[in-house]
Amino acid sequence: MKKTDTIIIGAGPVGLFAVHQLGIKGLSSIVIDNLDKAGGQCIELYPDKPIYDIPAVPECTGEELTKKLLEQIKPFNTDFFLNERVEEVKQDKENWIIKTNNNNEFLAPNIIIAGGVGSFEPRKLSNKDAEQFENKYIFYAVRDKEKFKNKNISIFGGGDSALDWALELSKFSNISLIHRRDEFRGAPHTLAEIKKLESKGKISIKTPSQLDSIEGEKKINSITIKFNDGKKEKIKTDIILSFFGLVMKLGPIAKWGLNMNKKTIDVNSQNFETNKKGIFAAGDICSYPGKLKLILSGFHEVALASVECFKRARPNEKYRFEFTTSSKTIQSRLGKK
Repeated sequence: MKKTDTIIIGAGPVGLFAVHQLGIKGLSSIVIDNLDKAGGQCIELYPDKPIYDIPAVPECTGEELTKKLLEQIKPFNTDFFLNERVEEVKQDKENWIIKTNNNNEFLAPNIIIAGGVGSFEPRKLSNKDAEQFENKYIFYAVRDKEKFKNKNISIFGGGDSALDWALELSKFSNISLIHRRDEFRGAPHTLAEIKKLESKGKISIKTPSQLDSIEGEKKINSITIKFNDGKKEKIKTDIILSFFGLVMKLGPIAKWGLNMNKKTIDVNSQNFETNKKGIFAAGDICSYPGKLKLILSGFHEVALASVECFKRARPNEKYRFEFTTSSKTIQSRLGKK
């Protein structure tokens, strides 16, 4: 079990800034996020769209903001646990124990929930036989390319993820790209490359069609797809990759006994603590009178929450506010000479 001063749930901008605010106070933290990279909504929903309301930054994209925040917290060497979702939380005296879907356990006196509008989860295949093969022969993300070498892979989807992985995995596997429409939403240059490979027989495009059935008992042997005109085709398949986008769910957090306001968590606006001592919420997921769903509001919220986190993590020490411009202690923590 890993011990830390604060467990941060959510690696979006607010969660990343929480690392900074805790770090300059001398507190350790770990970050857990269901996605495979930091950035939250900024990366998943609008990586290239401009943001105009970050103080002193006239314009930046979601990706640029994320990179800057990651750069800002480098001195703290914070551990990130990505592709993980918090499944259980239980109290242990003055501490909280969290368990993830990967069976990792963490102990801390503080939890900051900075999960945006909830965790992003893949939109799963609706076929009745799909669930039994998930994480064995059906995947919604590629974690390790080595596991997909020399396989017959059927990829479902029409966006960038489907096109990018079809292109990458075609280097060492047989790829069938299946989409319900003739038109793809992914980058035109990637689609052009795939069309070239199709003409060479290295990728097979099956449109417009959808999954009809999965054949196999202990493993997948083949799949049958159904075209819009009613015709069916069987495709030899070892692995299915499905990229139907993401859905946002509050997930197990809704069962933690926190006071909820629809799909948000009620907090006090003094330190952004919930009705559970030591559990805080910040960013889009929290609710209080006058709440504005702005990134800068989330920054303010974790700044105040971090003060209470210090008091809980260091009960025998007096908290002393310091300015980063003049505090040698803070500057040392930031690696400044």
